[in-house]
Amino acid sequence: MEVGQMQRQWVDYTKSLFLEGLLDGQFLQLQQLQDESNPDFVVEVVSLFFDDSEKLLNDITRALEQPSVDFKKIGAHVHQFKGSSSSVGAQRVKNGCIAFRNFCEEQNIDGCVRCLQQLKQEYYLVKNKLKTLFAMEQQIVAAGGSIPMLEISF
Repeated sequence: MEVGQMQRQWVDYTKSLFLEGLLDGQFLQLQQLQDESNPDFVVEVVSLFFDDSEKLLNDITRALEQPSVDFKKIGAHVHQFKGSSSSVGAQRVKNGCIAFRNFCEEQNIDGCVRCLQQLKQEYYLVKNKLKTLFAMEQQIVAAGGSIPMLEISF
């Protein structure tokens, strides 16, 4: 496949992530911070998000499985997850965290368990989509092309 076609596919795929509400403008701001001196900036930041998210999801799952649920502790984990998802532009994950925090404040265990499942679903969806996006970028660069700048208005 020629570079121009790969770049067009990348643009279409990236736009779909915004249209589906998976990403927001914060992701574009991250991309704008990347330059020749730090070409892997976005991948590195998002990889840290993935690592932190896995740990937080495991911590939240374990905390919800305790005989005496510490909603304050769970709420703190969810708040941290909301902050990190917000910083990379993972909009649906961030929104899931907001709903989750409300259930923590109400000390609603059933609501928390349902939110955790939804949060995991949203997280793994955005993780897989971003991994696909990064793989597309690697193919473009390997073929001698550059990643197009995306202009999306909100």
